[in-house]
Amino acid sequence: MEKAAITDVTLREFGQNVTGDYLHIFTPELRVEIASTLIGLGFRTIEVFSCVHPRVAPAMAEAHIRKIAARLGRMDGVHVITLVPNRAGYRSFLRLGLGPDGFNHTMGIFFSAVEAHNLANLGRTIAETLAEYRGILHDAASRRIRVVAYISAAFGYLAPGMGVAIRPDLREVNRWTDILLDWGARTVTLSDLQGLAGMQETGRVIETILDLRQGKDRDRIGYHPHHVSGDQALANSRTAFELGIRRFDASLGGTGGCVTGAPATSPPRGWCVFSMRQALKPGSVKRA
Repeated sequence: MEKAAITDVTLREFGQNVTGDYLHIFTPELRVEIASTLIGLGFRTIEVFSCVHPRVAPAMAEAHIRKIAARLGRMDGVHVITLVPNRAGYRSFLRLGLGPDGFNHTMGIFFSAVEAHNLANLGRTIAETLAEYRGILHDAASRRIRVVAYISAAFGYLAPGMGVAIRPDLREVNRWTDILLDWGARTVTLSDLQGLAGMQETGRVIETILDLRQGKDRDRIGYHPHHVSGDQALANSRTAFELGIRRFDASLGGTGGCVTGAPATSPPRGWCVFSMRQALKPGSVKRA
């Protein structure tokens, strides 16, 4: 079988949804333990932080980030990804020493393919988001910061109270992919934010994007399944693999979620932390 690159997103995605009441469980020490074990198992790309306001994600407070980053140290053989949603987040990224002169993290940028979700999640339009990112990426390039990009809701968005999902214009998704790559992103990952797509719809979206791209940069396109059913996420990922995608996001115990769009039936937080510890027991992970 051809090789596939897998990014683990457990710590960052789960961390965004941990409330203050659970920080005594989701401690910096636990997060360092999980990250270190994942790296020991062979993962070479992991998402660990988001530079978001602690009002939104208490687990991402700068005190926690500083402590975890210091304990993990600089890992030149591992791409540790920290998400940056805006200019304030970028200032935090620099202030925390996460760039090449410090802990050498990769910066992840993101926005939604659906205007309604981008407004809910980032508080501004897609055009405004891209304009801000253009300046951020120009500065990041001057500092030699590695960048990866994500387009959320590329498979649709179901707003609260709506019975029908909003589907993005895939020609626009392709255009944004070109823009992000031109601005210096090493990869662009297409996210099924709420797990709305089954195998057929996953195949339709990915095949359409690849056809629009006429084979260009296929190795730089990734897929982020976000389904409450692990079996369905795997089936969708297999569909993406068969179409030529070789970059995938994955997480332990089905953890994950967006604070403005996560599936309502995600596993309980305590179960997720327990499942992380169980999944990381010696001998529990088989490697090809």
